Amino acid sequence: MDAAPPNLRTNLLGLERPELEAFVGSLGSKPFRARQLMSWIYKRAEGQFDSMTDLARDFRAQLATVAEITTPEIVSRHDSADGTRKWLLRADQSQAFEMVFIPEVDRGTLCISSQVGCALDCSFCSTAQQGFNRNLSTAEIVGQVWLANRELGFEAGGDRRITNVVFMGMGEPLANFRAVVPAIRILLDDLGFDISRRRVTLSTSGLVPQMYKLAEEVNCALAVSLHAPDDALRNELVPINRLHPIAELLEACWHYIDEQNGRSVTFEYVMLDGVNDQLEHARALARLMRGRPAKLNLIPFNPFPGTAYRRSPMPVITRFRDELIQRGVLATIRRTRGDDIDAACGQLAGRVNDRTRVRLGDKLAAAMNA
Repeated sequence: MDAAPPNLRTNLLGLERPELEAFVGSLGSKPFRARQLMSWIYKRAEGQFDSMTDLARDFRAQLATVAEITTPEIVSRHDSADGTRKWLLRADQSQAFEMVFIPEVDRGTLCISSQVGCALDCSFCSTAQQGFNRNLSTAEIVGQVWLANRELGFEAGGDRRITNVVFMGMGEPLANFRAVVPAIRILLDDLGFDISRRRVTLSTSGLVPQMYKLAEEVNCALAVSLHAPDDALRNELVPINRLHPIAELLEACWHYIDEQNGRSVTFEYVMLDGVNDQLEHARALARLMRGRPAKLNLIPFNPFPGTAYRRSPMPVITRFRDELIQRGVLATIRRTRGDDIDAACGQLAGRVNDRTRVRLGDKLAAAMNA
């Protein structure tokens, strides 16, 4: 069989188990070959068919003519003093996006992107200021985890260094629903990356219709970018709130937990000096969250060039947390990691050169349907 041109070969990264079984079947092989392939690709991060030694030699040769394992290209890597590592990845000749690995004593968290840029225009986020270019494909999303496994290697004993994956990089994951959901399924699949559903977290700014769809499609941990206790303030900080106000958003959160038998929703709350960090804000948050399966994650604001916001002083953040706890709401303060390499929360900017779709509104609708 003559080899297909590279641009016509099937990229096996990003194919869910049924799709890979169908592909293998189209080559005249049995489904167990797909299971072998998945193990090589995801558990061992192998990208060369010749190295998959328990596959029949003729099958390996056949795969080399019609298939490939293609990931985004690494453009650069930056290492923080605290051990955080950030990669800039090439989406195409002019666009790039970022992923970040955060090592801790008891886990290793990979923060991945779902889009090149973002259309949601949250005022405190560096990514939003870059504009939006396009959605990432399932292969480009899964390829980030595959690449990071290759880059980071394995711990002594064969354990992977990546234990948690969070969709908290560039982009709004639910605006790229059709690529993100298959990627999550591959992360969870025991023949894929085999990560626990509690260790895969999708973070959303609040695309409510997609949250209801997510509850029907896949079971992972849910985080919601809240950042304000009332609609007037959240309209300024998170413009999607004008379409889906807080009451509607919270109803979708509780529905997701009920449908997926989840433990709780994590609400992310960036602490902006003099904007949303007063005790009255904490008390209003407590009224929203008391008695609900909710956890507040307070995030010290990470500055970026051109922003008018400032980080709340740590005593203010601590007082805010204590007020929530006293009112019966679980609240924690996120430790800032990687800010010396612009890898902290809200700082990922990538390289978005074509910003034809930049702001919320009709542009967002186009992005969600792309």
